[in-house]
Amino acid sequence: MNRDKNLPLTETVYYVLLALYEPGHGYAIMKRVEELSSGQVRLAAGTMYGAIENLLKKGLITALESGDPRRKVYAVTQMGRDVLKADCERMRALVGLTERVLEGGFADEAHENVLSF
Repeated sequence: MNRDKNLPLTETVYYVLLALYEPGHGYAIMKRVEELSSGQVRLAAGTMYGAIENLLKKGLITALESGDPRRKVYAVTQMGRDVLKADCERMRALVGLTERVLEGGFADEAHENVLSF
């Protein structure tokens, strides 16, 4: 299995994609990320807009018509949803492997699953 060139996602990109399951403009994205992370992640505008530019180039999000020329609205694309799901599965496999190792066991099968990402 080939490794997805979009993985692993950075924490910022992960949260932006998750926040854009509901279309939103920059300020709304920043507030959603803060809510989704229970206040643990607060995006600076420059960080968020850099991530948005990158996600647009990769086709993971799209710009929507907003009706207000001062506000750009964005939404996650199907490709973005697929990448987010793949990264969630990658992290789930890593957590499972880590739990097994910490509990004193190590399954070759789990090791192979993690390495396939």
